[in-house]
Amino acid sequence: MTSAVPKSASSASTDPPTHQQPLLGRSLADLTAWMQEQGQPAYRGKQLHQWLYQQGAHSLSEISVFSKQWRAEMADYPVGRSRIHYRSEAPDGTIKFLLQQADGQIIETVGMPTAKRLTVCVSSQIGCPMGCDFCATGKGGFQRNLKTHEIVDQVLTVQEAFGQRVSHIVFMGMGEPLLNTENVLSAVRSLNQDVGISQRTMTLSTVGIPGRIRQLADHHLQLTLAISLHASNQATRERLIPSATPYPLKNLLAECRDYVKETGRRVSFEYILLAGLNDKPEHAEELASHLRGFQSHVNLIPYNPISEVDYQRPDETRIRNFVQALKDRHIAVSVRYSRGLEADAACGQLRASQAQPSAATA
Repeated sequence: MTSAVPKSASSASTDPPTHQQPLLGRSLADLTAWMQEQGQPAYRGKQLHQWLYQQGAHSLSEISVFSKQWRAEMADYPVGRSRIHYRSEAPDGTIKFLLQQADGQIIETVGMPTAKRLTVCVSSQIGCPMGCDFCATGKGGFQRNLKTHEIVDQVLTVQEAFGQRVSHIVFMGMGEPLLNTENVLSAVRSLNQDVGISQRTMTLSTVGIPGRIRQLADHHLQLTLAISLHASNQATRERLIPSATPYPLKNLLAECRDYVKETGRRVSFEYILLAGLNDKPEHAEELASHLRGFQSHVNLIPYNPISEVDYQRPDETRIRNFVQALKDRHIAVSVRYSRGLEADAACGQLRASQAQPSAATA
């Protein structure tokens, strides 16, 4: 993977000075160099790498291959693991976690198991600045970008909780990934090269930030790009997604077409079905006209209602008719129902329902 975009392309970093940065998210080469800075032989870097990414060490004091004296001296150095503040499990096996970060902030992570895979829905920001009208996360406001180690930690936390390897990762949790490009791409590198998860089983979802999709294409990653479209025309999209106002639908689709040409990877379009607003036959026809001849796939998502807004889920007849209308126009489409509804698994729901601590725990 090529290097991440410059810091100027994303929000201002809140990382501490280099000597205080947590270890999680660093490469083997970086960890080896760090161990040598601590007066340790180079081979200790490989051991540290294994304990962080395969053994899941939460502190340096746990790493038994290191001397007791060194572990005692370095016990307080930040590894970068979070604390589980709360967890909620649904009957279908989905587990949603609220993870407390070092500064006391809370983020959401969801583990979704099936017979053949374990998918993690990771967050990229604390809150979200996009303010999408149907989203609980957007209603809670924006705090800050997540750092690389805070993203990687989410995946390791789910692996530990389920006792099995994560196979798929979706950047569809709290936040807009392309407003935190540097840390997200750094996390993709670490999850791929350090944790060992294929980029081809990763999906990055974005509502679309002008110019950022073209920047992402320059990295020639093997992950799947998913566009949170949610409307078949500009007027409806602006109603649902305030940030779409200065970014016309035609411009977004043009960037997506360029992405397909540059990477050879198809684009997925996420489309939340909202009763009476964007679920009519004419909306399906309009959507199909935009995507005709496009190397793409549409994921239809029947809306999961939240208390903060009045949108409702269409009935099953409306959903089937919408699907059939797209298929009749030769558009690849599938329906994705939200999992873990009993666990408040829609973005932002569980975090909003639980009181947040005001300060970090020890």
